[in-house]
Amino acid sequence: MSDQPIRSDPAIALVGNPNTGKTTLFNALTGLSQRVGNYPGVTVQYQSGHMDLASGDAQIIDLPGTYSLSASSPDEAIAVDVLLGQQVGADPIDVVVVIADASNLRRHLYLLSQIIETGHRVVLALNMMDLARERGVHVDIDELSARLGIRVVPLTSHRGDGIDELIRAVEETLQEPRSEDAFSSPVPGSLVAAAHDLCQDETHPVNSHVEALRVLVDAGGHLEERLVERTNGDITQRLVALREKAATGRPLSAVESEARYAWVAQLVDGTLRGDEQLRPRRSDRIDRLLTHRVAGLAVFLAISAITFQGIFSWSAPLMDAIDGLFGDLGVVVGRYINEGPLQSLVVDGVIAGVGGVLVFLPQIAILFLIISLLEDCGYMARAAMMMDRLLRFCGLSGRSFIPMLSSFACAVPGILSARAISDRRDRYVTILVAPLMSCSARLPVYVLFIAAFIPDRPMLGSWLGLQGLTLLAMYGVGASVAIPVALLLRRTLLQGQSTPFLIELPSYKWPVPKVVLMRVYLNSREFVVRAGSIILAATIVMWALAYYPHSAEIATDFDGRRQAAETLPEATRTTTLEAIDLAEATAYLEASYLGRAGRFLEPVVEPLGWDWRLGMAALASFPARELIISTLGTIYSLGADANETSSDLRSALRASPGADGEPLDTPVALSVMVFFALCAQCTSTLAVIRREMGSWGWVVLSFGYMTALAYAGAFIVYQVTESLGWGAVG
Repeated sequence: MSDQPIRSDPAIALVGNPNTGKTTLFNALTGLSQRVGNYPGVTVQYQSGHMDLASGDAQIIDLPGTYSLSASSPDEAIAVDVLLGQQVGADPIDVVVVIADASNLRRHLYLLSQIIETGHRVVLALNMMDLARERGVHVDIDELSARLGIRVVPLTSHRGDGIDELIRAVEETLQEPRSEDAFSSPVPGSLVAAAHDLCQDETHPVNSHVEALRVLVDAGGHLEERLVERTNGDITQRLVALREKAATGRPLSAVESEARYAWVAQLVDGTLRGDEQLRPRRSDRIDRLLTHRVAGLAVFLAISAITFQGIFSWSAPLMDAIDGLFGDLGVVVGRYINEGPLQSLVVDGVIAGVGGVLVFLPQIAILFLIISLLEDCGYMARAAMMMDRLLRFCGLSGRSFIPMLSSFACAVPGILSARAISDRRDRYVTILVAPLMSCSARLPVYVLFIAAFIPDRPMLGSWLGLQGLTLLAMYGVGASVAIPVALLLRRTLLQGQSTPFLIELPSYKWPVPKVVLMRVYLNSREFVVRAGSIILAATIVMWALAYYPHSAEIATDFDGRRQAAETLPEATRTTTLEAIDLAEATAYLEASYLGRAGRFLEPVVEPLGWDWRLGMAALASFPARELIISTLGTIYSLGADANETSSDLRSALRASPGADGEPLDTPVALSVMVFFALCAQCTSTLAVIRREMGSWGWVVLSFGYMTALAYAGAFIVYQVTESLGWGAVG
């Protein structure tokens, strides 16, 4: 790359292998100035922020973790494209900071050799120096810097040690010319030049010999796939012919790897001591327990239980406070707006919609807090390794564990975290089954119907109650169904050989509170901005369907009732007027487009034991599942602020007639819960699937198969339990 003048706001890229503390360093450098974005034409997100230099402001870009420039996942492809100047919308990189684990330097210098080869200005940050010293590893920083011809800075980023020195090294490196190649490729230069000429494209030219080298060496890799797509496959055979000219008898990738590791060995000879016979690590001793087939599984189950307890119990006071706050806000704002469509839009659409999003923020934040603690201390990688044994049975791997675990709080962050899965088929299957995990939005549905229809009967002595067992069963429904769905997808639409599951087990360390809290804040903010905006928009659309047409006849009828109520004694007047208001809201809802749709669908839901009211409530919950609660409150004239703990709503449900004209009973309740455990009633999830998979076809497939499963499951559960006589509640 030719030298270019340094811009007033230079771009600094952070690059490194996974588990090198790159994100911790990024947080230390940028603080709360971070933002999450997407480059044009890609679905993978990147993080950027700003830090102060003596010469002004600098942009810091946290590129996804990668082991080399041979990209095998969408995340790695973004890192490679940005470094090679091929990513549309990305600023040219002025300095690359390569983060390496000082306690495992030999392996991490492989990526450094490729980064230096690009011609970028480079700074090497040796992170985790505290772990290196603990393991008896010593690095001669000055000698290593002299051999590489770049600045090398020792760091312990989670403690903040070396951050100022790194900033100074970046400032000094910005003033220097771009680095010369420090590594001589074993691939003949004539072949690389021929590949460079072959791969030229008028709209997306191959800019450097490094990019041409990657196309030539990485057969079937990301860069070749892109070129093949642009040339409609015309380039494939010519690349094969060029590779055959190397006449090494081995793949060029193997030749390159051997040469690079030989370069690394020569580089560290005399600069690195103590890594040949590492001292036993504390992590190794802990792993004897936490990765044991029996004891490790017990610990995992205990941690999972604590996680769910935290999500569902610790968040309850905060959720109640948020719910009450927005309920009161709606009442106050409603007083200042004349009664009519505008008041209903603001109070029932906007305020209720925002409250419906933020009420689940405590659960999302607690989930991210627990996951961040587990990731930072090093346990999450062990959990993924243990779960690989189970997930391999489904055609997946341990990489799918974190997305699925995250989906128990919300499918949106679960699907987003699937980006780290390199194999496209595994990634797609994970995305398609992640919504089957029972997210927090399903919990209000379970709580309402279990409390109303399932007896509070102890089982197994006093250890387990029937209500708790039913709740556990609802969470098991989706996870159990996900297994055959994943197997079917892997054997049909997404068939193919899974890539082996390889994961680096980082050393255990104490999480840094500042880093953990910052990650919780940023992830929670992203949920509110991205998922919340979609839910809010869908909620307003659903409000319109439930509000219009606003019949003048209904208004006239209930105005007459109010006038008659004004003549009643004061002791009964207020209660009567409140009942009239609630009955009027119910009448409007029944006459709305949504109510008409419920009537239209009644024959479809009758086999599930539902009447048109439950069918309409299910339709109203399409933006977000939990909206069924407020819809049922309106349907039964209890007000839209009724929640899953309302005893009046539970009583109204029990007294409401079902499809057979008899009061609703346990089979109907089980049918509703199973339907919501399996359905795709979540606009934000479907929108994220569209963005991550790049096609509406996958959205249609996801919505279609989940709705079909939900209907079939609800039908079977209702028909079987009804035939068994489970209708009595008591």
